[in-house]
Amino acid sequence: MSNEQALHAHTTTGHDAHHDEHHGDHHHHKETFISKYIFSQDHKMIAKQFLVTGMVWAILGGFMSVVFRIQLGYPDQSFPWMEAILGKWAPGGRITADAYYALVTTHGTVLVFFVLTAGLSGTFANFLIPLQIGARDMASPFMNMLSYWFFFAAGIVMLSSVFVETGPFSGGWTAYPPLSALGSTSPGSKTGMDLWLMSMALFVVSSLLGGLNYIATILNMRTKGMTMTRLPLTIWALFFTAVLGVLSFPVLFAGFILLIFDRNFGTSFYLSDIYVNGVGALSNEGGSAILYQHLFWFLGHPEVYIILLPAMGMASEILSTNARKPIFGYMAMLGSMFAIAVLAFLVWAHHMFVSGLNPFLGSFFVLLTLLIAVPSAIKVFNWLTTLWRGNIRFTPGMLFSIGFVSLFISGGLTGIFLGNSALDIHLHDTYFVIAHFHIVMGVASMFGMFAGIYHWYPKMFGRFMNNTLSYIHFWITMAGAYLIFWPMHYEGLAGMPRRYYDYSVWESFKQFTELNKFITIVAIIVFAVQFLFLFNFFYSIWKGRKVTTQNPWGSNTLEWTTPINPGHGNWVGEIPEVHRWAYDYGKDGREFISQVEPVGADESKH
Repeated sequence: MSNEQALHAHTTTGHDAHHDEHHGDHHHHKETFISKYIFSQDHKMIAKQFLVTGMVWAILGGFMSVVFRIQLGYPDQSFPWMEAILGKWAPGGRITADAYYALVTTHGTVLVFFVLTAGLSGTFANFLIPLQIGARDMASPFMNMLSYWFFFAAGIVMLSSVFVETGPFSGGWTAYPPLSALGSTSPGSKTGMDLWLMSMALFVVSSLLGGLNYIATILNMRTKGMTMTRLPLTIWALFFTAVLGVLSFPVLFAGFILLIFDRNFGTSFYLSDIYVNGVGALSNEGGSAILYQHLFWFLGHPEVYIILLPAMGMASEILSTNARKPIFGYMAMLGSMFAIAVLAFLVWAHHMFVSGLNPFLGSFFVLLTLLIAVPSAIKVFNWLTTLWRGNIRFTPGMLFSIGFVSLFISGGLTGIFLGNSALDIHLHDTYFVIAHFHIVMGVASMFGMFAGIYHWYPKMFGRFMNNTLSYIHFWITMAGAYLIFWPMHYEGLAGMPRRYYDYSVWESFKQFTELNKFITIVAIIVFAVQFLFLFNFFYSIWKGRKVTTQNPWGSNTLEWTTPINPGHGNWVGEIPEVHRWAYDYGKDGREFISQVEPVGADESKH
C-alpha cells in the first residue's frame, strides 16, 4: 500500500485530518482534546501513550519488587507504612506469604509484557517506523489505535485483580498448571487467575494488531529510494520483533484457551491424576502439565528476543550516530538478527531441562542454544568495532547504549552456563537464573529503552531533557544494576533457590543475610533514582531547553528531516527521496551525510 493509499484508507476510517493527501499537505480540521490525545490515530501520539502507560506499569512493578526485596532483606522486621499501603496483605507491617507470591507474580508479568514488550516495542515501533522509512503514518492508523486500547484494557484487568477478595494470581509469571488450572490450589488461583488470563488474552490481541500493522507498514510504505538494505537497523530490529510476535503469540493464546477449558469446563489438557490438600483426589486424568510448558516456552523464548531486538536496533543506531562512524558490518548485523530470530523458535526446551525431558533431546537443544551465541557475539563485536577509534559524544543516550552493550555481554555470558543441560540441573530455579535473565533481558532492555527515550526525546517533544539529571540517572542505575544482580550469581551458585518467602529459617542460607540486606538497599536506591528520570521526563516536556535546529544530533536518518514538531503526516509537502544508507558518518571529510542527499559523482563508496 502506498503512502497515498494509506492516507486515503486513513480518511475512510473516519479520521479526516488530511484534505490533500496527494500533495502531502497536512491541514487539519480542528482536533478536539479527545481526538488528539485520547483516541488519536497519529502514530507519534500512540507511541507516547504506550510510553507513558509503560512508565506507570514500570513504577508499579518496580514498587512491588521493592516490597518483596524488603521481605527478603529484613524478614524479621515490621514496617508500619507497609500495612498502611497494602492493608490486609501486610498485617502488622509484615507482608504475608500469599501477598509475597502475588507480588512476585504480578511484578514478573507486568515487567515482561506490559513494560518491556508493550512499553518498549509499542513506543518505538510506533514512533520510529513511519518516521524512519518515510511514511505519513502506519498502514492502518485505526488498527494502531485499537492496539493501544487493547493494551490499556489488559492493564486495567490486571490491575483489578489486585483488588479482588482472594488477591491476584500468585503462581509465578509462567502460570504453570496445576496452580493455574485449579482454583482450589491457592487463593490467587481463583478469580485472580481468571483476571490474569483475561488480561493476557487482551494483551495478545494488542500485540497481534500492532505487529501485523508494523510488518505491513515496513514492507509496503517505504518512501522512494528506501530499499530494504537502506533501512536503519532500528527498523530491521522492529521488523524481526513484529514477525516473532505474530508467529509466537498465537501459540501462547492457544495454550491459554486450553487452560480456560481446564479451569472451567472439566477438561484435562494439563491435568493428570492429582490430589489437592484439603480437597482430596480429583477426577482429572490423561493430561500433562508438560504440554503447557511446551506451549508457554514456544512463546516464552522468542519473547526474550521480542524484548531484546528493539533495544539492539536502537543501540546500533545511537552508537553509530554518536561515535560519528558508520555501523561496522551492516549486513552482518542484519544477518545476525535474522539468525537470532530463527534460532529463537528452536531453543524453547532449554527452559525445561529438569522437566523430565529426554536427555538426547536435551543435547539437541543445548546445541541450538549455544548456536545463538554466534550471532550474538557478531553483534557485540560490531558494536565494539563501531566504537573503536570513533569521535565519541557521551550523550545520555550514548551512555545508556554503551551500558546496554555492557549488560548484554555480562548477561549473555552467564546464559552459556544455563544453556548447558548438565550445569542447568544444578543452577535451575536458583538465584543464578534470576541474575541472568534480569541482566540480559530486563535491565539491558531497559537500558535500550532509556537510550531511545534520551535520543529521540527532542523529536518527540521538541525539547531536550536535562543533562545533569540524565547523567546522575545513568551512573546510579548502571552501578546499581551490577550491585544488585552480580551478588545473586554467587547466591545461585551456592544453591539458593528462588521464590522462597523467608531464607532465615534455612541454616544453609543464613550466611546470605547481610548480602540480602545489601541487595535490598541498593534496589531501593535504584528505584528512587527512577523518580529523578520521571521528573526530568515530565518537567522537560514543558520546561526543557527548546530544540532550535531540525537535526540536533547530526544524524542521517529521515526522522530528522521533518519539522522540529512534526504534525500528523510528518512531512510538509512531498516525502523526501532516499539516496543512500543510513550510516554515512565521517565520509570524505564530512561529519555526516543525510540519507536524502544524492550520491555525488566523486564520492567514495561505502
